[in-house]
Amino acid sequence: MAGQHLVSLAPISLAEIKNVLKNRATLALSEEVEQRINASHAYLHRHLASSPKPVYGINTGFGALCNTSISPENLETLQRNLVMSHACGTGEEVPAEVVKLMLFLKVQSLGYGYSGVQLSTVQRLLSFFNRDVYPVVYQQGSLGASGDLAPLAHLCLPMIGLGEVRFQEFKLKGHEILDIFSWDPIRLQAKEGLALLNGTQMMTAYGATICLRARQVSLAADVVAALSLEAFDGLSAPFSPQIHQIRPHAGQVKTAARVLHLLAGSELQQKEKSQVQDPYSFRCVPQVHGASLDALEYAEKVFTTEVNSVTDNPNIFPDEELILSGGNFHGQPLALALDFLSIALAEWGSISERRTFQLISGQRGLPQFLIQEPGLNSGFMIPQYTAASIVSQNKQLCTPASVDSIVSSNGQEDHVSMGANSATKAYQVVQNVERILAIELMAAVQALEFRRPLRTSPALEKVVEAYRKQVAPLEQDRVLQPDIEKSIKFIQDFPFDELMA
Repeated sequence: MAGQHLVSLAPISLAEIKNVLKNRATLALSEEVEQRINASHAYLHRHLASSPKPVYGINTGFGALCNTSISPENLETLQRNLVMSHACGTGEEVPAEVVKLMLFLKVQSLGYGYSGVQLSTVQRLLSFFNRDVYPVVYQQGSLGASGDLAPLAHLCLPMIGLGEVRFQEFKLKGHEILDIFSWDPIRLQAKEGLALLNGTQMMTAYGATICLRARQVSLAADVVAALSLEAFDGLSAPFSPQIHQIRPHAGQVKTAARVLHLLAGSELQQKEKSQVQDPYSFRCVPQVHGASLDALEYAEKVFTTEVNSVTDNPNIFPDEELILSGGNFHGQPLALALDFLSIALAEWGSISERRTFQLISGQRGLPQFLIQEPGLNSGFMIPQYTAASIVSQNKQLCTPASVDSIVSSNGQEDHVSMGANSATKAYQVVQNVERILAIELMAAVQALEFRRPLRTSPALEKVVEAYRKQVAPLEQDRVLQPDIEKSIKFIQDFPFDELMA
């Protein structure tokens, strides 16, 4: 149900962002935010009128052209030229969910009142968000150093009647969307182009989106691992709290407790076991999943800080009567966190594929490839191939981007973060892990069919029942691609958190 979110000076959490997006809430500016924006804008223009001193990007050129002065009558042209010249993105389009969050985060950052923009400029961004107008932004073109220059230029082009947008089912020119809503093009004033283009909003939007999806992955991974453990006739002893109290990494302790909670009341756990130990992919779930969970929590802290930050340049401090040029646009904190998060996500996928392999290998009373009449039927042979190929791709995607740098802007920008590349790679990884877990879910629930009439725990039986409403048991070979897609949707949407309560 749609509501309204008031953009204020109070910190916002990733959970609150999730609720705004999930509930399709509209944005409005608090009175305090409007006052801060107006005060910053007024101070900037008073300063320009009273001081001949050059201020970077306001009455000078940009980057290596920072020592070139611009006359007052050309300041509007300077800002418009900046937006146009920097719109050099290419490649695939940024997904709509990320573009929408970019709009939100740009409003949030400008709303703190350190950027000197017009109130009408922020309100236009807010209107794009509220009307589901998504500028066409391209994935490639940002070095993640002077912020996400090229992507943010594309985000802001439609405000001045240029570029393209996605609206409903249509791709429209920037001037066409202005005509539809009878909006005048924004006439950019001093510093506004720079305020719009400097910033980390693409990296941050990707990062926040990935963190939110990774949180669901973390829950799904524990639930699916518990299902696989049951299907494999595995032991619950490795999840005993005594083991984890003597190596108390927070994620490890939490993961072990989750799985033990999920196994409570299982008939399969009451059955006498013939084995002394299980393979690592089952036995070491707390240690592997837990390490990834700890990495996710680190990344969440980084991105929570960033969504509550001002990342353009220069920054305007009206109360202190200061305009300072710095480097808050540099994406290094985000690049490192995104690379770390990619690796953590990939490990949830890597160990998942190994459990799938174990389930289909004909051990512990399960038929080969989890199908009656193997040979005549291939069963789950090839879904495991698919999972393995995705795991391999994740290894390639997890090569860190943040250790790279390249000189740009004629040497002025001589160290860059490559955080945008970290972001787009990490987005692919989180999607891949959802797919890998979906394939394990298919195999685990299929394997449980061969343990009947014994039942797993009430909590896990709820998952099985809900899943079986979407995907039928595999009794003989059929095309499995639709089942994989349904399973991915299940991984993304099922309220796994409710099982942990």
